[in-house]
Amino acid sequence: MSDILVVGGGIIGLLTARELARVGAAVTLIEMGETGRESSWAGSGVLAPLYPWRVPEAVDALARLSHALYPDLVAELVATTGIDPEYTVSGMLILDPEDLDRALDWGQRRAQRMEVLDAAQTAALEPELGVYPERALHLPEVAQIRPPALTKAIRRAIERKIAIREREEICELLIAGDRVCGVRTPRAQIVAEQVIICAGAWTVKLLEQLGTVPEIRPVRGQMLLFHAKPNQIQRIALDQRRYVIPRRDGRVLVGSTLEHAGFDQQTTAEAKESLYQDAVQLFPVLRRAPIEDHWSGLRPGSPNGIPYIVAYPEISGLYFNAGHFRNGLTLGPASAQLMADLVLGRAPILDPRPYALDALRA
Repeated sequence: MSDILVVGGGIIGLLTARELARVGAAVTLIEMGETGRESSWAGSGVLAPLYPWRVPEAVDALARLSHALYPDLVAELVATTGIDPEYTVSGMLILDPEDLDRALDWGQRRAQRMEVLDAAQTAALEPELGVYPERALHLPEVAQIRPPALTKAIRRAIERKIAIREREEICELLIAGDRVCGVRTPRAQIVAEQVIICAGAWTVKLLEQLGTVPEIRPVRGQMLLFHAKPNQIQRIALDQRRYVIPRRDGRVLVGSTLEHAGFDQQTTAEAKESLYQDAVQLFPVLRRAPIEDHWSGLRPGSPNGIPYIVAYPEISGLYFNAGHFRNGLTLGPASAQLMADLVLGRAPILDPRPYALDALRA
């Protein structure tokens, strides 16, 4: 018997399982595919909301706490697994800060380093840019990470401490009276005292049998990967909600679309062309770089991007940690700690009320 069952093996599920295993809980993690292969694998790896002053306070609070937790998390993963998630403080250059006064006010209140640049200063930071606006905003403390390496490292770190069941889909939550007692899959009934749903865009499907469900819907995002040369582009660049992210090895990620296409994960020629044109307009040097890959992922969209980190109100022992929209990697460490606090009855690291099922998300 497992004390705690975590459903979903993306970044949220992996980090939640890790938090619980750290205190000695008997944890089983179940994933319908392979761990870390859905939206976590497809994500950008930017460890900050793209326009951080525009997100709700509930998202900002998780982002700031996760920002503080990431360096130690990555150092521990590298030391224990030998896998380097490539945590890099590359900074982020925002080329369309339309609400600049609001951004600067946010930065001052959060003690966030921000630099307003003119066209010449922007050109000095990124000589390969194709456009130099009159005003740009530089956030030098923004970090990034390689999502596939991160999820691989977390799995390696916990795989001897928990039971992992992959390629096993949940058919039904097992409920006895007003209490959860496990799940049923095509292979077995898995008994657990507590069940935590961390299934991203698929969370609602798992909870439909209960009637009351969180407002989470899949939002498809398509991305391109260029095989460029190292150091041609120095930092994350953001313009009109399109981002360009240089990796250490020279690869450059460009994203992303926001598409309401249900659970359809197909890529499209139209999105590929749109991403390509936006990329080469921002950085003409990418015209000389071959496209290495084009993929999509399903983000767990929620109202205003505020995740649900909460006990299910009508079923004892049932929890869910989902709905992070495009910020699962950004908010993951803090979300996992808050979820573990609620499950274990510890004092929560953050006020959990903004993440409740009935919290206002307008």
